[in-house]
Amino acid sequence: QVQLVESGGGLVQAGGSLRLSCAASGRTTSTYAMGWFRQAPGKERESVAAISWSGGRTYYGDSVKGRFTISRDYAKRTMYLQMNSLKPEDTAVYYCAAQIDIYSGRYYSTTDYDYWGQGTQVTVSS
Repeated sequence: QVQLVESGGGLVQAGGSLRLSCAASGRTTSTYAMGWFRQAPGKERESVAAISWSGGRTYYGDSVKGRFTISRDYAKRTMYLQMNSLKPEDTAVYYCAAQIDIYSGRYYSTTDYDYWGQGTQVTVSS
């Protein structure tokens, strides 16, 4: 009953910006947190950023601190990831994730989330 729809991925030059969106629909009233993960070729899926849905507390992976900003529009059930100063190493498939049915109290592992979007490609050229 829960669907996460992502948009905003694309191709940009190093130093450029992109804004990703993730719109949630369905039975999402019990959402605890949402987050962004990314997976580059040959690498494991890693946490990029997360936000508690009610309190709006944010968390960032070390590699994106100071460059990426996560936010949410509570009323629109939409999460955003503003990505600035993009680097080639940011190239990956970015996934939207939601912690809805099971509360874990953590946001850094893929096992902390029970719903996932389809992923959107972000490519940063040199």
